[in-house]
Amino acid sequence: MKTADKEWDVEKGLPRGVAAGLSDSGGGDDDDDDHHRGGGGGNPNARKVDNCCDNAAVTEVVDGVHGKQQQQQRIGGGGGGGGDSKSTTGGGGGRARGAVCAAVKVIVVAAAFTVTCAFVWYTMGLPFLLQVVVVATIAFVASGGYKFVYLVYRTAPRDLRALFRYYYFLYTAKRLGKNNWTVADVFKHKVVKNTPHKVLFVFEDKEWTALQVEEYSNKVANVMLERGFKKGDVVGLLMENRPEFVGIWLGMSKVGIVSALINYNQRMVSLVHSIKVANCTSLIYGAELSSNIDDIKGDLDNDIKLFKFSSTTPPINDGTYLNNFLDKASPSAPNPPEKPGYNDKLLYIYTSGTTGYPKAAIITNVRYIFIAGAYAYQVGLKYSDRFYTPMPLYHTAAGIMCIGQSLLYGCTTVIRKKFSASGYFQDISKYNCTAAQYIGEMCRYILATPPKADDTNHKLRIIFGNGLKPQIWKEFVSRFNVPRVAEFYGSTEGNANIANTDNTFGAIGFVSRLIPSIYPISIIRVNPETCEPIRNADGLCTRCNPGEPGVIVGKIISTNPSRQFLGYVNNEESEKKIVRDVFDKGDAAFLSGDLLVADEWGYLYFKDRTGDTFRWKGENVSTAEVEGVVSNISGYRDCVVYGVEVPNSEGRAGMAAIVDKDNTLDVSTLSDGLQKALPSYARPLFIRKLNEVEMTGTYKLKKLDLQKDGYDIGRIKDQVYYCNSKGIYQELTIEAYTDIVSGKIRL
Repeated sequence: MKTADKEWDVEKGLPRGVAAGLSDSGGGDDDDDDHHRGGGGGNPNARKVDNCCDNAAVTEVVDGVHGKQQQQQRIGGGGGGGGDSKSTTGGGGGRARGAVCAAVKVIVVAAAFTVTCAFVWYTMGLPFLLQVVVVATIAFVASGGYKFVYLVYRTAPRDLRALFRYYYFLYTAKRLGKNNWTVADVFKHKVVKNTPHKVLFVFEDKEWTALQVEEYSNKVANVMLERGFKKGDVVGLLMENRPEFVGIWLGMSKVGIVSALINYNQRMVSLVHSIKVANCTSLIYGAELSSNIDDIKGDLDNDIKLFKFSSTTPPINDGTYLNNFLDKASPSAPNPPEKPGYNDKLLYIYTSGTTGYPKAAIITNVRYIFIAGAYAYQVGLKYSDRFYTPMPLYHTAAGIMCIGQSLLYGCTTVIRKKFSASGYFQDISKYNCTAAQYIGEMCRYILATPPKADDTNHKLRIIFGNGLKPQIWKEFVSRFNVPRVAEFYGSTEGNANIANTDNTFGAIGFVSRLIPSIYPISIIRVNPETCEPIRNADGLCTRCNPGEPGVIVGKIISTNPSRQFLGYVNNEESEKKIVRDVFDKGDAAFLSGDLLVADEWGYLYFKDRTGDTFRWKGENVSTAEVEGVVSNISGYRDCVVYGVEVPNSEGRAGMAAIVDKDNTLDVSTLSDGLQKALPSYARPLFIRKLNEVEMTGTYKLKKLDLQKDGYDIGRIKDQVYYCNSKGIYQELTIEAYTDIVSGKIRL
């Protein structure tokens, strides 16, 4: 068997079979993980310790990981951790080893460069390769030469490793495209065929094997065919987390039905909107959500077909229950009149709806494969990993990035119905999970729980997700002994997706400074309030310098699945996310709306959402940064910060809405903490204590509604405080509100 035909091993970054042959010298990410554990909590801010080659991670280009032999060199060669390249037996020996290491590094880099160029040539074509070479040459000359050499020294290992993994994934995805395989095809021919009895899902202590999932999804497909559904029909799916949720949409995909994954927290108008905006002709919903559907039946189209799903035994012969049809259906593979393909629509996944009604983003089979697969390759997820997700399966994070590891690679995923802060590490320990999913809001809740044995009594090697704020990053990984954080950045509909592949503290990913065109995302200058690009004399966008905040954009290339922008079901909404004439006349890019900043090495850090940043006293204030401080001081409570208009004042004053259901928030303590932690212009001038909270499915407060309320005491039932002239928060009364509006009280 040729190497190109061998199954890819995500664990070692090599085709399977080759990786197995290197098992004695390629210990994989486990070595790095052990190194961090030994450091007392795995401080992600600390640099990885290398051997006498200093940054010997160049060899990661070859095997994708730090090998065991390399780790042994660290242990034996550095005295205090391998950081000293000098010999303890004489300067000559140290210099000789240094020369050998330097020569090895040059050879490895040269070989890796040659292989990479050949691979890029094969996958992307000679013109693209020549373009990359020209850009690199220009960068070398423009940077003054020696600076470029040092930049290569610092970032080439990281970039080449990521490049190798990314392009190998493109190669594997290209093979799936040639076969015209869907997600269901990959699952059937790779996972079920090779490991039919491997446990795929664990839910409430019940296990589902790959074969059981396949047969269940086949039943769903056959039922839908019998009921007259066909390729291109859209069926809404409204269910709580459980394996059947995955089995139902997977089964419907086998006959070409597009599943619209609807947030089960929605009610009334927003629920009707989600059903209609996706043009659903039918709806499958959990029996536990029956009252929600009863409330809106009168607002739905008369011809929409409704099916209940019950987690318990339903009434016999009741035609409203999907269960009764499934019990009689055949588990054999369906035979649809028109088979779906690689580029066909698979799912509609909705945006969270923090600023208005949710929008239905289009997910094709190829996009599903790219989201789950590319991330797995980049951060080094393993076939042997046991994943844990308590996040809603109707969102991209859990539904694709986590469940995708099971459907595409046969990994085991432990599914929890709903997130529990106290049960998070308890479950991870109980089910021996090695990889766990998070969002930043969850991490705050978990930190607020009392310490217990399960905090560190686990086999976790990596957590992955987005939104872990720098203010709690170190504390979280230290307390819970988390060896590695693989923060990622991206959106359901966007193409500007990146990942933190090397555990760099606070970073959400990186862009190569050496060959930025290899993965065409950029940070451009925009008006932070309007998100409008700032253009030069030629009418083109301008790139930000390192340290300068801007909006991240992803170049749209319709022929490249990783660069496509499929948008939403609503074409008007899709057009709003596209910026044209970016760096060349006629080109286009996806406009993320997120403010990021890059450092000199290309690492990217999240700043804020455009529109969330506000200006006060001549200074731009990042709501995300202020939210992190306010949350920490108030005991990791939920909070959002936004700007509100104050008469006779320029800009917008900061206002913080903090969840305080039990009325235990000490405003005086909060005031003291904010004065110490924040400059005067960034301190919220208004505080709102929230008694009732409406949140999205990803545990985010609905900021737009709160911002509309402002500090209008006439329309707000919650307690509101304002910062007086002495810098002390006092309760906002009708009289004080009137004085602020009239300008009698100046803020």
